[in-house]
Amino acid sequence: MDSLKLPAWLSGLDFLNSRTLTAPLLIVMILAMMVLPLPAFVLDIFFSFNIALAVIVLLTSFYTVKPLDFMVFPTVLLVSTMLRLSLNVASTRVVLTEGHTGPDAAGKVIEAFGHFLIGGNYAVGIVVFVILTIINFTVVTKGAGRIAEVGARFALDAMPGKQMAIDADLNAGLIAEQEARRRRTEVAQEAEFYGAMDGASKYVRGDAIAGIMVTIINIVGGLVVGMAQHDLDFSQALKLYTLLAIGDGLVAQIPSLIISTAAGIVVSRVASDKNIGDQLIGQLFAKPQVLIITACIIGGMGIIPGMPHFAFLFFAAVLGAGGYFLRKRTQLAAQEPEAAPAVVAPVESEEATWQDVLPVDTLGLEVGYRLIPMVDKAQGGELLKRIKGIRKKFAQDIGFLSPPVHIRDNLELKPTSYTISLKGVEMGAGEAFAGQYLAINPGMVSGTLEGRPTIDPAFGLPAVWIDANRRESAQAMGYTVVDAGTVVATHLNHLITTHAAELLGRHEVQQLLDYVAKDAPKLIEDLIPKLLPLPSFQKVLQNLLSEGVHIRDMRSIVETLSEHVIQTQDTNELTSLVRVALGRAIVQQLFPGTNELSVMSLDTHLERLLMQALQNGSPDGIGLEPGLADTILSQTELASRHQEQMGLTPVLVVPAALRLLLARFLRRSLPQLRVLSHAEVPESKTIKVTSLVGGQS
Repeated sequence: MDSLKLPAWLSGLDFLNSRTLTAPLLIVMILAMMVLPLPAFVLDIFFSFNIALAVIVLLTSFYTVKPLDFMVFPTVLLVSTMLRLSLNVASTRVVLTEGHTGPDAAGKVIEAFGHFLIGGNYAVGIVVFVILTIINFTVVTKGAGRIAEVGARFALDAMPGKQMAIDADLNAGLIAEQEARRRRTEVAQEAEFYGAMDGASKYVRGDAIAGIMVTIINIVGGLVVGMAQHDLDFSQALKLYTLLAIGDGLVAQIPSLIISTAAGIVVSRVASDKNIGDQLIGQLFAKPQVLIITACIIGGMGIIPGMPHFAFLFFAAVLGAGGYFLRKRTQLAAQEPEAAPAVVAPVESEEATWQDVLPVDTLGLEVGYRLIPMVDKAQGGELLKRIKGIRKKFAQDIGFLSPPVHIRDNLELKPTSYTISLKGVEMGAGEAFAGQYLAINPGMVSGTLEGRPTIDPAFGLPAVWIDANRRESAQAMGYTVVDAGTVVATHLNHLITTHAAELLGRHEVQQLLDYVAKDAPKLIEDLIPKLLPLPSFQKVLQNLLSEGVHIRDMRSIVETLSEHVIQTQDTNELTSLVRVALGRAIVQQLFPGTNELSVMSLDTHLERLLMQALQNGSPDGIGLEPGLADTILSQTELASRHQEQMGLTPVLVVPAALRLLLARFLRRSLPQLRVLSHAEVPESKTIKVTSLVGGQS
């Protein structure tokens, strides 16, 4: 028998079996309950569903690790509130039209709440209903709403600091672009979640007020309908309709109280990798001395005359036994078998050999003994993994693979200190405190922090070492907060990027050429070493790196050198020609995503003076008068500061003949300044001079 196939007009309706229809159907059902009359049996089903939904939401909030795991909660809050209100409308219609027939007129659920929970006494029911409403409205809902409001404000205030921390991790090579994008999305979602919870909490408060009003309307309306239309006396109508109204109100208020409790749990929990149950057991009952002292206090209360001795003494015994066994288990876990000291046989001193000559590490990282856990995999140290990420990102951004970083401990250093060395010479040092966080002030924070003041070792910004419990408040004030491992990794990344030219040795150049030769072997063979010696090629690459130009486009570099090496062998001239060929990449690196380049330029009179000095000077430098040199330096520094204040990259555009000489002259005093020649700017870019050196800015 052939298998049945859906008609063509039904083949496009596969979405009918999807979960996407759940929410629309639920909303339509809620709206229909407000308009269409429902029999008592259907009301029982919907009331049971409402209670089950509230319990599911409460348990989900218990097992949620972080608020964003239950991101749909504000919508659930709105839907559950609308469901309760629609049930109130539907049950009110049944109570007023069929209430005279008996207490089961509105269904078995309302009858059960009216008889079983309050014993059929409408006075007791009114008191219980009022108490539940007060608890829900003034305690749970108000507290959850306040927490959500403060959480939303703190989340918005902390967004800049968190975004800068993500950018710092990305620039240090600790995370990939995809992970950075995911973290940015999570930060934005967190702020939106608390903002939505702040608004959604108003639904529950309105629901509590509506519950009181609906109950009063049901009682008054029931009296009017029962006495005027069904000829019931006052006492009979009051008892019958009050029980129905109170039962209806309790059926709605109990799920509302459960949902409000779930909202309080979601917004009040502190970020952790454990759910509420694990946190309660792991933190509330973790200390045996607390249980033992509590047992003594409860036991003392139990022997006071007139107290319920059994209850107090029973809990005292349970707490005391729990504290005793927890203490024994802690002591057993702390005891470790001591290893017998190994007997070391005396070793005779040996003659010195070539093995005693230790080669100097190109890149070295030495740490004090308190920082050893950061570089020890066995102790959960993440710094080794981050250093691998730094080298990978360095290779992707700069264009060659840096030498490996050799890490060792140094007992001569301070316990919390570290040093970074290049070819055996220290080029950077700092302090890091494992388990603490460095809150860096980017210049726009809203408060001060208590902690250990310091300076960010990578960029020289003021910072404070703080404890982990102050991390969220620091981010809320606008600080960029990073852990100790990130501090060391960022410092290392900054230093190897700054000293990239020194890291490009003969060995790295040969490896780079071998790698490029795999795709273009003829291109390399025709240039090196036939036309250009390897040391000269290395010098050109180092010149580029020293001015912050990456060498990823090795094909363009080799082709440019092959074209001009016959006319000149001077590495400075070859570097200038290569820079012109890489002009688009250089400009894009300095001005990403814009066609208008806001730059500094030389005043015409100063430019003429420098050209004359160039003609009279040596090929490798300018013999500037001290007064003129000081003027150029001071005015360039002033113009650079003006550029930075406007949020622009300090870039000086000069004639090609002056570029190399000014770049060398200004590099030591203004390392952040980039000097371009007019020939390096692509024709598609527009130059806008915002500051003049040697004239009015």
